[in-house]
Amino acid sequence: MNDFKDKVVYQIYPKSFMDSNGDGFGDLKGVTAKLDYLADLGVDYLWLTPFFPSPQRDNGYDVADYRAIDPRYGTMEDLEELIREADKRGIGLMLDMVFNHTSTEHAWFQRALAGEKKYQDYYIFKNGTPDNLPTNWVSKFGGPAWQYVPQLGKWYLHLFDVTQADLNWENPAVREEMADILRFWKAKGIKGFRFDVVNLISKPEVYEDDFAGDGRRFYTDGRNVHKYLKELVAAGGIDGMVTVGEMSSTSLENCIGYTAAGNHELSMCFNFHHLKVDYKNGDKWALMPADHLALKKLFQTWQEGMQAHGGWNALFWCNHDQPRAVSRFGSDTAYWKESAKMLATAIHFMRGTPYIYQGEELGMTNPHFTSIDQYRDVESLNYYNILRGEGKSEAETLDIIAQRSRDNGRTPMQWDASANAGFTTGTPWIGTADNYQTINAAAELIRSHVCSFAIYPEGTRSKSGELLPWHAGSLKIAQKANVPIVVGTVEGTERIARNVPWRRSHVYVRIREVIPAETVKATTTNALTEDICGKMRAALGK
Repeated sequence: MNDFKDKVVYQIYPKSFMDSNGDGFGDLKGVTAKLDYLADLGVDYLWLTPFFPSPQRDNGYDVADYRAIDPRYGTMEDLEELIREADKRGIGLMLDMVFNHTSTEHAWFQRALAGEKKYQDYYIFKNGTPDNLPTNWVSKFGGPAWQYVPQLGKWYLHLFDVTQADLNWENPAVREEMADILRFWKAKGIKGFRFDVVNLISKPEVYEDDFAGDGRRFYTDGRNVHKYLKELVAAGGIDGMVTVGEMSSTSLENCIGYTAAGNHELSMCFNFHHLKVDYKNGDKWALMPADHLALKKLFQTWQEGMQAHGGWNALFWCNHDQPRAVSRFGSDTAYWKESAKMLATAIHFMRGTPYIYQGEELGMTNPHFTSIDQYRDVESLNYYNILRGEGKSEAETLDIIAQRSRDNGRTPMQWDASANAGFTTGTPWIGTADNYQTINAAAELIRSHVCSFAIYPEGTRSKSGELLPWHAGSLKIAQKANVPIVVGTVEGTERIARNVPWRRSHVYVRIREVIPAETVKATTTNALTEDICGKMRAALGK
């Protein structure tokens, strides 16, 4: 088996990582363009969340085709280039496989709706009438977990959004489809897999109402889940590859079973118990301060328990479904830097494989949205309506959403202080955090002393606040030295030139953009000058 115990995984949410074509939507070419940055971080694997064809009702976790690339992200050739370029840098790609459910736009489900018995058996349909749900189970996104199809006279199960129909893993044909999908991507050069809510795939033999909860006790870590995982790993040819399972509402005992080497199921597991210590009475949408003592005890229990019985933890604070840890467990204002370092230290000093979510290395925070119109997440929008319907005020509801929304982790990666945080030249699909001008990758290059000196191409300060004519020598030096250029603006010097006392003046140095070394070298001096000056004038409003 690959040695995964001394590796670091970096999670990329492609939609928000880097946009290469200005359409406001991150893509595969954008990931490729940032591989040198990722290599410099020292990561070993890149876990990419789904980029398969999807209606994007749940940001790609509603898959319509497991063997293709959504055109919004690029092409199969773009992915193959990313695999090759990552491999050159010693980085393996991990794909995110959503095998508990498909989009209702998937061809299988569409054929089921058309009446094909074969494909109806791919899903969990129950006969019934419109006024009589099969069970009282609640969807994890709110509302009933069943949807009625009038033309069939049947209900289908959707543990998540109504457009995400649960697959029937009792059907051997479904299990073989999943294994074949893994074989397809392994042949492409994919080095690992992450399995979304994989401990929910085994449903009960008998479906019954849950009068003590929301139904999850009947399908979580189900009766055949270990059997199905063993079969999937063997038939998919992935035994020995790096794999991780997302485990919803799981137990320590089950995660030992999932990850113990001799069981040939998964390399490691995500569990979420430590991310519920600020859930009042276990309710995600009821706020309370984080119970830090409970947090420490949970880490202790899982660290000791997994070690004692041969299991392995996947360690994380953040992902695409969670708020930013700095805002959640630390301070994103006065003690931002200290909080970010403390949380990073905790993850890297425990037993397990650390997973770093994009921007976590920069200490990215929640975006501090103030209007429901700024949110895109289906769960957040659903719960906004639910909370308002329960009588909560607009202000209280927005405060809850601002702390709990999955969109907290989905705002654009903060590359620099330029427009849209350097993520796109277009209009981003979701807004940026309010602090991107100070918290960004370019600024971190300065803070970490990667940039050893500064050059002022104008030769002197501007008394008017406008850019002066440039001297090309500094750009030629960068090209000859094959180094990146960090573009910054110095603002406020015109007030000093007017002899305003220093104590009444403020001069700001803002890091605007990082131009990679390969781009610097491949671009003419004149073109570089025109490009940089144009961006700086725009930034200065001149």
